[in-house]
Parts: sequence; structure tokens; C-alpha cells
Amino acid sequence: MPLCNKRMTHYTLPLRHNHYAHIAMPLQFATRLDNVETSAIRELFKLLGKPGIISFAGGFPDPAMFDVEGIREAVNAALTEEAGATLQYGATEGHNPLREQLAAFMGAKGVQSLAPDQLIVTTGSQQALDLLGKTMISPGDKVIVEGPTFLATIQCFRLYGAELISAPIDANGVQVDKLEALIAEHKPKFVYLIPTFGNPSGAMLSLERRKRVLELAVQYQTLIVEDDPYGDRYFNAAPPPSLLALSAGVPGSRELLAHCGSLSKVLSPGLRVGWMIAPPELLAKATMCKQFSDAHTSTFAQATAAQYLKAGRMPATLAHVRKVYAERALAMGNALRKELGDAIDFVQPQGGLFVWARLTGANGKVKDGAELAKRAIDKGVAFVPGAPFYASNPDLSTLRLSFATADVAKIEEGVGRLGLAV
Repeated sequence: MPLCNKRMTHYTLPLRHNHYAHIAMPLQFATRLDNVETSAIRELFKLLGKPGIISFAGGFPDPAMFDVEGIREAVNAALTEEAGATLQYGATEGHNPLREQLAAFMGAKGVQSLAPDQLIVTTGSQQALDLLGKTMISPGDKVIVEGPTFLATIQCFRLYGAELISAPIDANGVQVDKLEALIAEHKPKFVYLIPTFGNPSGAMLSLERRKRVLELAVQYQTLIVEDDPYGDRYFNAAPPPSLLALSAGVPGSRELLAHCGSLSKVLSPGLRVGWMIAPPELLAKATMCKQFSDAHTSTFAQATAAQYLKAGRMPATLAHVRKVYAERALAMGNALRKELGDAIDFVQPQGGLFVWARLTGANGKVKDGAELAKRAIDKGVAFVPGAPFYASNPDLSTLRLSFATADVAKIEEGVGRLGLAV
């Protein structure tokens, strides 16, 4: 019996006695899925059910750091002061009280003259990246990313057909001379950067390089996407101002800059509240695409976040978070130097969630990150090999260790186990 519709997933064949057997036909998935794979990190989590595993794998904040009481008060205030709006459908662009609070929040970080209607609220900053992919990338477009960079960004942009070009980084962030050469050669649709405590690198782009990036945007008329989920999580001295804040000093750069922010790493990832600041025409297209995706970010979550910011609790929360994570980052650095010695090389992080390290192979020790990951699981400790974080030419000797969810004692114990595996 012939197929009459390509969308059918099965057909029937006549058999003896007028019985029919159903034979399944394979589903025909979109060809765009050929370019992406399941996250290597998510796959690793399947191995973490083993009892006693100490995990340095996830990029999650510690639940013990959540300001539960403050969030509870914010929920109560939202339901008391604006119950109807909190529980109703909302504007795709975002709940206006939250947009006002976020504009003030960014203003306190040096972003001048930001009006609430110059940002949209997204379901986490990752949705902002997806909206950028939907609105900006056509199949075959070139996009420059850091090497290494956020794994979900690689997957997202490839899903929309981008050809990703890697720009090398060092401890001071992307190497701007090489970035300029790549922009001139490839004429990318945009450049994606995590300037402050990058995931996975932990690198912090220097002030001089930040200014140069903005100058390159103007010189080559290239959109720069600044992803900034970690900028508030510094340990000692504050980092340089964001590209968005600095754009006021580089004429023409503000119109070539999109900034993605998030409350996930400083308040609660469960709220799924992020935002995007961008030129008006890009925001309009992103808002249209967001209508197709989720209509709007949860108004309940947005109203809660707005009340939390309005209550003025964020500075104390950030101070506590910075203190705790600074202790953990220092403990991990000290433990790695003690237990692995010259078998590992890394820059001590000054913020964020991660230690990005490279195995040296000294004294015949393991030099491959994936091989060490397997050995480490057998010793009861987990981390993420570095190779998946590269869009091209991966450094197989690299690895990412998160100090976020383990206390100092667990960090020391876990790194001790890692020393036995190396």
C-alpha cells in the first residue's frame, strides 16, 4: 500500500486472512539536528549516581547559598501587591516592574541611560542566546566564539546552521589582535564573548582589551554579543566595567552590542530570569521570536524577582556569595597545587564558578582530560574534560573543575582523590 503523505510514520501491508501488520517507518527529523550532539556534561551526569561521588562537574550554584527567606518574602509581596498580574499572562517583552528594576540594577553597574524598554526579559540568559540564533543566523553564516566557550552556545548556534570560528584566549580573555584578524578574514555575522569569568575558562578580559573589542565592533561594523552571567561573582577587586558600560566611551559601539544577563548564578536558577539589552531592531525581532517560543517568561517568577530587587536584598546576598565562593576557589587552587603539583597548570580564578586547567603530562602523568575523567570516576570524583568546550581544534589536555557546590572539606577530599587518579 503506497504512502500518500510524507508526514506519516507507518503504513500497513496486507497479510494472509486479511490481517494487517503495522511496520514502523523512521521519523524524519530536521537536518539541522545533524550538526549537534547531546551535551557531554549532561551525559557525564549519568555516571554520578555512584554512591560517594564528589562532583566538580556541574556549573550550578550551591543551593545553600540561596536567600530562601528573601525569596519567600518576595513571593508574598508579589501575591499581596499585584496578585492578578503575578498569576496572569504577561507581555512578551517582560513584566514592566521587573524591567524597571533590571534597568536600575544595570545602572548601578555603570550602564548609562538604560530605559526599561531597552531590554527584554528572557527565560534565563540561555533563551537570549537562542533568540540571537533565531534572529541572526542563517545556515552557513560565520560566527566567532572564544576557544574554549560555553558548550550550550556551541550547540545552539550550530543548531541554526552557523559555521563557528574559534578565537584564542589567554588569562586576560580573547586575544584581540587575533580576533581582529579573524573578523577581517571571515566577516562574521557576530562575535560572541564571555568577557568576565568565562565558562569554562574563568578568564577575565582586561580593560584595555575590552575597549579594543568595542573599537573593532565600530571599525568592522560587527555585532558583539556580551554574555555576562558571572560578572557579579567576583572575589576581591571588582572586574572592569562590562562592554555595555564601556560603550558610552566608544562612539557608535552601543548600536553594535547585545548584552545578555541573568539572575541564575546570583539569586536562583529555578526562577529562570534573564534579560537581553540590544539595539531596538534586534529586540523587536527577538520579541517576535519569543512569542512563538513561550509567549512570555513566567510572570510569577518575574514578579518575584522584581520584588526581591525592590527590597534591596541583592547587595547583601552578593557579599555573602562572593565570600563563600572565594574561600572555595582558594581551597581548590591550593589543593590542586598540593596534590597534582607540576602535573597540572592553571590560573587561580578571581571570580565565577570554575578552575580551567591543563594537564602537563609531567613525570609520565596522564595528559588526556578524557582519560583522567574515566580514572577519576573510579576514584570517586567527577569533572568535565575540556575538549567539548571547543568549537574547533580542541585542546585534549584541558579540564574544567567547579568549586561551587562542594564545601572546603569536600574540595580537599575530592582533589585528593583526583591526585590518586592522575
